[in-house]
Amino acid sequence: MLTCLVSLCIELCESLILQQLIIKQLIFCILEFRLALVQLHVSKIKADNLGRAQKIVKEAAGQGAKVVVLPECFNSPYGTGFFAEYAEKIPGESTQVLSEAAKECGVYLVGGSIPEEDGGKLYNTCSIFGPDGKLLVKHRKIHLFDVDVPGKIRFQESETLSPGNSLSMFETPFCKVGVGICYDIRFAELAQIYAKKGCQLLVYPGAFNMTTGPAHWELLQRGRAVDNQVYVAAASPARDESASYVAWGHSSVVSPWGEVIAKAGPEESVVYADIDLQYLADMRQQIPITTQRRNDLYSVNSVQEG
Repeated sequence: MLTCLVSLCIELCESLILQQLIIKQLIFCILEFRLALVQLHVSKIKADNLGRAQKIVKEAAGQGAKVVVLPECFNSPYGTGFFAEYAEKIPGESTQVLSEAAKECGVYLVGGSIPEEDGGKLYNTCSIFGPDGKLLVKHRKIHLFDVDVPGKIRFQESETLSPGNSLSMFETPFCKVGVGICYDIRFAELAQIYAKKGCQLLVYPGAFNMTTGPAHWELLQRGRAVDNQVYVAAASPARDESASYVAWGHSSVVSPWGEVIAKAGPEESVVYADIDLQYLADMRQQIPITTQRRNDLYSVNSVQEG
C-alpha cells in the first residue's frame, strides 16, 4: 500500500512539473512571435500581383510567421491614374484572395492596401484577416498624401481618394496591433493614441518614394517606436525603376529601443523579425515614460471610442 502511495505521489509530481513546463512554454510562445513583411514586386497585372502575394504569404507562414504584412497598393500600381481602374468593393476579388490565404496558412494577414470603391468614393484601404479567414478590421488611410516638393515630387491623393475617418486596431493572442497606411506614420498623435489604447505593435503598409524614402522612411519608424515604446513595422512595395511612381523599398521592423532589427533592400523579398514582448515590457519598466507623462499639463486623446 505504501509503495503504491509513493508511486502515485511521484506520478502526480511529475504530472504537475509537466503541466508547469507546458504552461511556461505556452507563455513563452505568446510572448514571442514571428512577424513577416512581404516586399512585393507590383506589376500592372492584378492577377499576377494577387497570385504572387498568395504564394509569398504561404512561404512566410512556412518560415513560422504568425503575422504577415503586405505593402501599400499591393494589387495595383500606385498612382492617381490607377486608383479608379483597379478599385474594388470589399469584399471583392482581392480581399477574397487575402481571406483564403490567411485561412490556408493560419496567419493574421495585414492586407497591405488596395483601392476601394464604396458609395461612389475611392479609398486607400487595408483589410486585416484572422487565421480563420474572417475580416477583423478595415482601415481606410486617414491622412491623404498631398505633397509638393519643388523639383522633386508632387503627388495629390485627394484628387481621387477620400480619407478614412476611424482608428483601426485588432487583437491577436500575442498583442494588440494598431494600423496606419504610409502617410499616417507622419502623424505622431495616431501612434500615441494606439499606444495609449494598449497596442504593442504598429504596422504601416507604405510606399515612400525616392525623395521622402531616404530622408524619412526609417527616421519616422524609429521615432514612432521610441516615442511610444512599441514595435513598428513598415512594408513597402519592391522598387521598380520603370514605374511612374518609384517606391523606396527597404521594408523594416524597429524595436521599442529604436533599433532596426530587420530590413530589406530595394528588391522583392520577405523580411522576418521575432517580436519579443517581454523585452518590450522590460524596457517600459526600465524607462517608465507612460507613468511619467504630465497629464496635468498635456494630453493626446481620441475623439472617438475604439
